[in-house]
Order: sequence, then structure tokens, then C-alpha cells
Amino acid sequence: MTLTTDTGRTARGYPLTRLKGHWIDDWRPEDPEFWKATGARVARRNLVFSIFSEHIGFSVWTLWSVLVLFLGPAYGIDPAGKFTLTAVPALVGSVLRLPYTFAVARFGGRNWTIFSASLLLVPALLAAFLVRPGVSFTTLLVLAAVAGVGGGNFASSMANINAFYPQRLKGWALGLNAGGGNLGVAVVQLVALLVLATAGKGHPGLVAGIYIPFIVLAALGSALYMDNLSQARNEKRAMRDVCRDAHTWIMSALYIGTFGSFIGFGFAFGQVLQVQFKADFDTPIKAAYLTFLGPLLGSLIRPVGGWLADRHGGARVTFLNFVAMAGAAGLVLAASLSKSLALFLTGFILLFVFSGLGNGSTYKMIPAIFRAKAQLGVAGGGDPAAAEHEARRLAGALIGVAGAVGAFGGVLVNIAFRQSFLTYHTGNGAYIAFIAYYALCFALTWLVYLRAHPKRLAGV
Repeated sequence: MTLTTDTGRTARGYPLTRLKGHWIDDWRPEDPEFWKATGARVARRNLVFSIFSEHIGFSVWTLWSVLVLFLGPAYGIDPAGKFTLTAVPALVGSVLRLPYTFAVARFGGRNWTIFSASLLLVPALLAAFLVRPGVSFTTLLVLAAVAGVGGGNFASSMANINAFYPQRLKGWALGLNAGGGNLGVAVVQLVALLVLATAGKGHPGLVAGIYIPFIVLAALGSALYMDNLSQARNEKRAMRDVCRDAHTWIMSALYIGTFGSFIGFGFAFGQVLQVQFKADFDTPIKAAYLTFLGPLLGSLIRPVGGWLADRHGGARVTFLNFVAMAGAAGLVLAASLSKSLALFLTGFILLFVFSGLGNGSTYKMIPAIFRAKAQLGVAGGGDPAAAEHEARRLAGALIGVAGAVGAFGGVLVNIAFRQSFLTYHTGNGAYIAFIAYYALCFALTWLVYLRAHPKRLAGV
């Protein structure tokens, strides 16, 4: 492949050496002069279109959180069946996150974004034309499963943007990228509200149909304005090596508590309102008026979690955040027991906010953990360059693992709600389980990353 220089995108002696087909052959984000002259502008452009594509991916992934609100008596599906319909795309999305993470280095961030964005047309078109009274539950399960492809977009988008930004800005960039994507959960619910208010509950296909032109725009924008980094490579045995590290499973458990809660509540909240407060939400549009607020606030605050982690340390922010999440879940339980709708909504919105905040802080902890381990190696006489490379290699792999395992938390949330309503006819059993898990998470964070002990990693 012939080397070319993009002279149209140069500044102060720092040209971007490019290969044909939108590939950048020389990328040095840690070089301050390169970053100031060239890197920041290119990274920012890729970030913008990555956010847009990921945003649409999240909307398609959580499409069934609103489509189930349209499935009235004519569809013959009980609440347990609806929770199953929302658990299926969460499961498929979590499984796809691992291969999507590897795909960026294998095919290029731009190339994979084009493909993954275009793939969203399949679930959107199927839902637009096939969701109607008389369709079998099996068909609906298949349609919901296909929507899971949107869940993989997050992993590839985060892996791609992680490669573009220097260490000192990763918390901000990854938080902004994730937060913009997470907004898709709220926006799809606003789209459903628009359809309910204008066309009524008899046209669920319109919700999916509205996204078709935006999917095309996401694919075109990625093709025209994004870049591939030829230096981005899947490190050999990185996944195997990182899976042997105890921090991988600790961080995955924490990410289940933050992102798993956010996406799980995003899928389930509308159904919970309709089932637990049936008299207040006897029509889908009444539930839709409120379901978007929690995901909206949780998405907007995610970059703040990364920013706070940059300033005060990811472990400290994560610990306090899990304490707050346990308190908010306790508030939801108290509201459920007292049948207080106002208190219930307040508690759930706080859960969305704190889960969004924790998403940013936990993701920031991942590179910090391996950077701290690298510094220990250098202090013991190791080679600084080799230690830095090892830190990046393992951090990139852990981002993929934690993202996949954390997304599986969304499945667990919906299963918890399904079982709780089947057994107790309320969500109380699920709320108790959430409180216990958040308590486990803040205890784990303190024991491993904050408590003074000989093996504690400084700066996490």
C-alpha cells in the first residue's frame, strides 16, 4: 500500500502520514506538540461522528424498551413476556461487545463504524414492518434479538476513541463519547412519546421507521469524516492475559452495578411503572411522558463522572457513587412499600443519575489501574516504554471485557424484575437485590482500591 501525506491537514510541521483509504499511519497523541498542532482536531472530528453513530446504536438497542409499551391486549403478551422481550436484546448486545471491540483494530475504526451503523438498518426495517397484532411471540423474540446489534456499537466506539486520545484526556473523551451514546436511550423514548401523541398506540412500527434515515446519515457521516488508525492493533494474547488479572473481574463486577443498572433500568422502567402503578399509568402515553427523564439525566451526567474521576480519582468517586446508589434503591423500596408514586419516581431518577455518573468514573479506573501497575514495574527497575505498552495493551482488553460483562447486567436487571413481579406481584424483591449488590460494590471498591494495604495501587 502506497504511503501518502495529507498536506491539507497539516499544521506547523506535523503532517498526518496517511495510507490510502482514510488510514492514518502516524498517530502520536502523547506528543504535546503533535497533539496541539494536528492531533486534537482530528480526534475531535472522529469523536463527533463516533458519538452520533453510537447514539443511533443505543436507540436501536433499546428500541424494545418502548415497543413493549405498544403491545396491548391484541398481542396477548403478559408482563413477564414483556420483560423477556427487553432482556433478549440486552443479552445479545452484551455478547456482541467482545467481537465488536476486536473489530476496530482488525478492520479500522472508520470502516467498522460504517459497517456497524449500516447493520442497524436490519432491526429497524424488521420492526417497522413486522410489529403488528397477530404476530407470534416467537417472531417478536427474534426481532428483539436482532435489535441487540445496537449494543455492540458502544464497545467498538469506545475502543476506537480510546486509541485517538492521550492518557490525560481519556476520562473526558470516553465519558463524552459514552454519554452521547447513552442519550440514545432517552431519545428513543421521546420518539415513542411523539408517535403515541400523534399516531396513537396502534403504530409501533413508526418508532423504528423514524430511525431509518438517521441510520443512513450515521453510516454516510462515518464514511466521509472518520479515520482508521493503522497503529491500532489487537495485541496478541491480551484478552487471555487480562482475564487472568483479578482486577478484570473486580472492574467487571463494578461495571455491572453502574452500566448494567443504567441499561437495565432503561429497558425496564416503562414496564415497571405500568405494572406497579397501573392505575396511574393505564395508557402507554402516560408512562412515556416520564420514562425518558431518567435516561436523559443519566446520559448527560456520564461525562461528569469521567471529569470527577480525572480530578479526584476514579476509585473515590466510584465508592461514593455506589453508596448513593444503594441509598436511592432504598428510597425506591420505601416508595414501593408505601405506594408513593412521587417518591418512587424521585428514587428511580436518582438511580439513573448515579448509574450514569458511575459509568464515567468506573471506565476511568481501567487505564488508571494498569498505569499504576506499570509505575510499580518501573520503580522496580523495569523499562518505562515496555511498561507503558503493557499498560495500554491490558487496559484496551479490559475495556472490552468490562463493557461486555457490564452490559450483561442489563439482562440481570430485567430478569430480577420479571421474577419479582411473578413471585411477589411487585418489584420489591428486585429492589432488595439491587441494594445488596450496590453494597457489595462499594465494599469491594473500598477494600481493593481505597483501603490502605501493601498491594494497593496508588492513583486509581
